[in-house]
Amino acid sequence: MADGGNGEKVNTNIVTLTRFLNEEQTKHKEATGDFTLLCHALQFSFKSIAYYIRRATLVNLTGLAGSANSTGDDQKKLDVISNDLFIEAMRSSGKCALLVSEEEDDVIYFKKADGARYAVACDPIDGSSNLDAGVSVGTIFAVHKLPDNSEGTKEDILKPGTELIAAGFTMYGASAQLVLTMKGSTVNGFTLDNGIGEFILTHPDMRMPKSRAIYSVNEGNSLYWEEPTVNYFNSLKKAQADGKPYSSRYIGSMVADAYRTLLYGGMFAYPADKKSPKGKLRILYECAPMAMVFENAGGQALDNNMKRMLEVHPEHIHDRSGIFMGSYDEMEKVKMFHKK
Repeated sequence: MADGGNGEKVNTNIVTLTRFLNEEQTKHKEATGDFTLLCHALQFSFKSIAYYIRRATLVNLTGLAGSANSTGDDQKKLDVISNDLFIEAMRSSGKCALLVSEEEDDVIYFKKADGARYAVACDPIDGSSNLDAGVSVGTIFAVHKLPDNSEGTKEDILKPGTELIAAGFTMYGASAQLVLTMKGSTVNGFTLDNGIGEFILTHPDMRMPKSRAIYSVNEGNSLYWEEPTVNYFNSLKKAQADGKPYSSRYIGSMVADAYRTLLYGGMFAYPADKKSPKGKLRILYECAPMAMVFENAGGQALDNNMKRMLEVHPEHIHDRSGIFMGSYDEMEKVKMFHKK
């Protein structure tokens, strides 16, 4: 601590994301620094997207891509800008061999990135339909490492979440919150300090409460739900052991719903149903990275067949799945209903 004048105490021992990554790197004697450099490129894209989202309504960047401004020029909207920013950050890092984006039909290969050892999947702006209403949106990301003998092929990223080496998301709300986890490690939360332009470690070693009577799901789809899903959610509306039913909280932006569930506990679901038999959310850049975060924070994540979400193998880069994720004990209840 230092005195900043007027008796104000200034914390000078700040753990920035940059410092955090460098300290993590020194723990691994075999580390080359490439992963750290990739993470620096990731954090630059998050800072840039956060900046554009703050400016968005001032310069009319929200709304759907393809609309024209008053002079008839096509305007690039936020989801397109964010995708372009992400692609360029990965390209310029020199450490990313291939990228899968929700906004791109096919895999993007960075052939000039000689010796790049990583494959990244991302949803640049998850929940973009909420942007006009000022609802929190976010970026979800997942990082795979290439096998030693590979130059970067689609198969290097078409893997289950058990193969992920890092994952997380950034939520652009009142402040930008970055949640990051690595294989076999803890979950850490960072907040973007706009004054100094750095992500600061504010939520070290995030652990989910084991149970919490909160559920988050789009009940508008209940007409299409399978019977076990209907029975499970109906049970939450009845009096529980404490005499009260569960509370319902649904924002409709996966990142925002997941972040709240991570902090407060409870469960989030987007089940597969008769209308979307495979589910709605994408495995590579929504379900798998979120599942890794939730498991490393002490929770669980499952698909509609009650299979561990991290073990689900995507058939193609935009493959979908139903998902249930949340506090450990809440997920045990989900299993109970689906096994009947």
